[in-house]
Amino acid sequence: MSRLDSAIRRLQAQKLSLEWAVSAIENHSGNAIELGLGNGRTFDHLRSLMPERPFYVFDRQIAAHPDCIPADDRIFLGDFRETLVTARQALGQTVLLAHLDIGTGEKAASIALAAQIAPLVDALLADGAVVVSDQPVTLPRWTAADLPEEIKPGRIHLYRIG
Repeated sequence: MSRLDSAIRRLQAQKLSLEWAVSAIENHSGNAIELGLGNGRTFDHLRSLMPERPFYVFDRQIAAHPDCIPADDRIFLGDFRETLVTARQALGQTVLLAHLDIGTGEKAASIALAAQIAPLVDALLADGAVVVSDQPVTLPRWTAADLPEEIKPGRIHLYRIG
């Protein structure tokens, strides 16, 4: 498979997974978070699907397209291991949708980062929350959810919390 084909499949999997997550929480109130704003594509897609839901983003630095940058009071800037602790104080356990797009391009480093931050993300998640993650995570409250048919296993990971 070419790198272009792989990128297209990754983006299709993200889109389908995020739409699944939004539909899973549509009848509940709570916050949404995205770890890894990047260029802002998934942030932009999610906010178009849930314009009224409070939505916070986390990243080391802002490098997104100007139209895809949230308001300053919705950004946690810095290392995830620090900003997630700060977010717990600000948001409590009110998050219903978490999108973890934290891949670094180096598989072992990405999996290690996911293992380090998953408990910090878990501290923000309300019962009934859903998580879309580019990395596998194993935590007691996180139960793997079935992927949409169009997504190849291992491409993305879906979890229900509680």
